[in-house]
Amino acid sequence: MKHLCSRAALAVALVSLSAPSLARDTAPAAPTAPTAAQAEAFLKEAEDTLTREALDASRIAWVNATYITEDTDALAAASGARTTELGVRYALEAARYAQAPGLSAETRRKLDMLRAGLTLAAPTTPGSAAELSTISTDLQSRYGKGKGTLRGQPINGSDIEEAMGTERDPALLQEMWTSWNDNVGAPMRQDYARMVDIANQGARELGFADTGAMWRSKYDMSADEFATMMDRLWGEVKPLYDALHCYARGKLSEKYGEAVQPAKGPIRADLLGNMWAQSWGNIYDIVAPQGAGDLGYDIGDQLKARGDDPVKMVKIGEGFYSSLGLKPLPQTFWDRSQIVKPRDREVVCHASAWDIDAKDDIRIKMCTKVNSEDFVTIHHELGHNYYQRAYQGQSYLHRDGANDGFHEAIGDFVALSITPDYLVKIGLLGADKVPPADKDIGLLLRQAMDKVAFLPFGLLVDKWRWGVFDGSIAPTGYQKAWDDLRLRYQGIVPPVARDESRFDAGGKYHIPGNTPYARYFLAHLLQFQFYEAACKDVGWKGPLHRCSFYGSPKVGAKLNAMLEMGASRPWQEALQQFTGSREISGKSINRYFAPLKTWLDGQNKGKMCGW
Repeated sequence: MKHLCSRAALAVALVSLSAPSLARDTAPAAPTAPTAAQAEAFLKEAEDTLTREALDASRIAWVNATYITEDTDALAAASGARTTELGVRYALEAARYAQAPGLSAETRRKLDMLRAGLTLAAPTTPGSAAELSTISTDLQSRYGKGKGTLRGQPINGSDIEEAMGTERDPALLQEMWTSWNDNVGAPMRQDYARMVDIANQGARELGFADTGAMWRSKYDMSADEFATMMDRLWGEVKPLYDALHCYARGKLSEKYGEAVQPAKGPIRADLLGNMWAQSWGNIYDIVAPQGAGDLGYDIGDQLKARGDDPVKMVKIGEGFYSSLGLKPLPQTFWDRSQIVKPRDREVVCHASAWDIDAKDDIRIKMCTKVNSEDFVTIHHELGHNYYQRAYQGQSYLHRDGANDGFHEAIGDFVALSITPDYLVKIGLLGADKVPPADKDIGLLLRQAMDKVAFLPFGLLVDKWRWGVFDGSIAPTGYQKAWDDLRLRYQGIVPPVARDESRFDAGGKYHIPGNTPYARYFLAHLLQFQFYEAACKDVGWKGPLHRCSFYGSPKVGAKLNAMLEMGASRPWQEALQQFTGSREISGKSINRYFAPLKTWLDGQNKGKMCGW
């Protein structure tokens, strides 16, 4: 996932927010209606200022994420307060200028971007921006330093994630899951509630009902229309998820027995190979279909056998984009990125892509391990970087994805081309190791364990936050609401009883990191739309899941044309430019996995699916 020092993060004030003082015997003048010319002048000043301020803010955020100390926390908190204040000031002014008559469509759209551009908006009450920034910085820092335990010994975030994917002892899985959520999430609860209260005050000053409504207003449609669209999309893909859940539950029950995982009802969350049960690919060995499950290779094993290190893995990822005709990454990328975890300090290991100067200083931050998961993640993160570089010619407010789901989808749609054919072309797999057609169900199941399994989690994270922000989920019910949504959408339950002293939501980076999550749900659908369109462009005639557009300058040129648009046009136009459709849909992902869905239905026949 990405980290961008974007218009949303940097819209902030370094000037006083108070109105000019008036002589005591002078009545305030009636406000004059702004003109279209004044609105355009305001936008120019705002974009110029934000462009200047972005560089320092980006550098401070980078140092804090890659060198966590009390000092860098303090610098990041101070920077965050300044950027929040400036953002609030510009958002308030944008709301006023939006009332000017005769505004052009582009001016009105930019004013809307400024008004809704913040992720967390502090109210204009003195000290609020500083308090909000201090809390949010502290929460992220705590997450970065967080540790669970394995066999009673401390284990950091990146290592516990890896261990959750390889360990098969239910007792140890329960220990890791419980210790991580108790040690990392629970202590955040009170501060998180306070942060929500401040941010909601700020959102209301900007004219939004709450922070969640502000987040949902960023998609070229109303907040209510966006929520409705998300529910429609979930309805399109839910049958596919339900079939996968039913099959995986049966296999887990076979392995662990009824006492650990019953054959009916929800799945125990810690058995799915991932701390948050958001992707299940790590337990493919448990669910692999008999006779067709052995794919004949593992990307991580192939990389290790060839002696590839993390830097070489990133070079391979760059090579995919170069094969589409996109220019190579700048030398500064290699000089300044964090590709492996430093041994001498605490860092945020959560993978992210950075645009420091809106020019060529683009970077990734990872604690890369030589395995299949990080190989795919590299292709994903580089997608952000190539997007960032493509739209650098746009004005400040348009230097962003068409919507945040686009930004997440680009690298993932490229990663869908990590097919056996692609691996052969880059010399990572021998031609004799390409799985035959009778292994296709295995290939699709392996993909679905990540791509399809993620869908309900991608939806529920913000469902939970929208409820927190609008007050329908009170601080006294944070844990219950989280567990209820996990059960309703994912069909999973915690391995141990939870109560309201817990805060398992905080054990997921994007909650303390205040990263809106709907983007990831959208991205998991958009990537298949992009992929299907690219495969049509290269004239692919075989099964969709075997298509690779590696080496296609035609696809690269069309892709870059969309990327260069940035946020300058509504996302519907950007989608149409590349796919021919103006509507996000679950149809492409359903077509991709259609053979698997038929197979799953056969495997599940006679079982009591659902929970």
